[in-house]
Amino acid sequence: MTTQPMTPTAERPMHEEADFFKINAIDHVEFWVGNAKQSVFFWRALGFKPVAYSGLETGNRRFASWVLKQGQIRLVLSTPYSPHDEMAAHHLLHGDGVKTIAMEVDDVEAAFRETTSRGAKGLQPPTEARDDHGAVRTAIIQGYGQTHFQFVDRADYAGPFKPGYQALPEDTLRGVAPTGLAAIDHIVGNVELGKMNYWVNWFHKTMGFRQIVHYDDKVIHTEYSALMSKVMGNGNGRIKFPINEPAEGKKKSQIEEYLDYYVGPGVQHLAMITGDIVKTVRALRERGIEFLRVPQAYYDSLPDRIGAIKESYDDIADLGILADRDDEGYLLQIFTRPIQDRPTVFLEVIQRRGARGFGVGNFKALFESIEIEQAKRGNL
Repeated sequence: MTTQPMTPTAERPMHEEADFFKINAIDHVEFWVGNAKQSVFFWRALGFKPVAYSGLETGNRRFASWVLKQGQIRLVLSTPYSPHDEMAAHHLLHGDGVKTIAMEVDDVEAAFRETTSRGAKGLQPPTEARDDHGAVRTAIIQGYGQTHFQFVDRADYAGPFKPGYQALPEDTLRGVAPTGLAAIDHIVGNVELGKMNYWVNWFHKTMGFRQIVHYDDKVIHTEYSALMSKVMGNGNGRIKFPINEPAEGKKKSQIEEYLDYYVGPGVQHLAMITGDIVKTVRALRERGIEFLRVPQAYYDSLPDRIGAIKESYDDIADLGILADRDDEGYLLQIFTRPIQDRPTVFLEVIQRRGARGFGVGNFKALFESIEIEQAKRGNL
């Protein structure tokens, strides 16, 4: 795939989207992991219930794959049986990580045609898979690093996930209680220094996305490190893809640490929305999920900075939740520590009370807390 910079078309500024094809929502996110069955138990602690499976028992001789669901979020955890499989090579290089971001579309053929005709590299042309439950149509294009973007149309399918998967009985891993995670709010990608604008223009040109916001290193910085970020999104606002790149600083930034340990660009974190962040975070903490903590001083000035909110400031401080406000309301958010041994992928829990931003007022405090973790790992 070419790495020459793409430039926006003269007739469409960066802040305007184009209706090349309709994207309805995130269909699923697939992780390639070292042991899918064990990974299921981690996600179970987050409130995700296994709903479908593909593996030796279903005739799949190549890999085991578990589908988990909570609210509108669907995750897929896959691991190969053979050490010679490309999935094994991917895991050896990157560790556990996101391989595929799948988007629900009305017309897979149109999505593939429009994106590839505008410069996207096609990996799988439109393909239909059938079983007794109907048909699922998919196509795949190349994203940043080794990440795939998949288009999915399951309008004519009534099965648990797609052909090759079977529904799991209700008593499978019984006792999974949801934690209130309802949908994916945004998915953040980290790319190399100098590549953010390339991928911003790629999304703008090939997928018709618009630039929602731009944060430069004057906004996102600490005493030691900095980064830059631009957020791309589609017309209905359901797809939001922030793209981060490192900026020059005195020490190694969190983006550089990710790129070192993931060994290239990839998905940094999934942000999952909840309608009651206090209840959700309390449940997650009780189940052993570890979150970053900012210094207590952050909360001393928070009421003056944010103003009146529906939640208790005492609860927010006790649980380590961050708050920010924009012209349309406020948001509450919190970030986990990395969810595997490599300091790469992590999760965000977010609640929006009207706000459409991404917590710019929290960046400095958050990144300072990340630097404390980096220092503990010897990576600052």
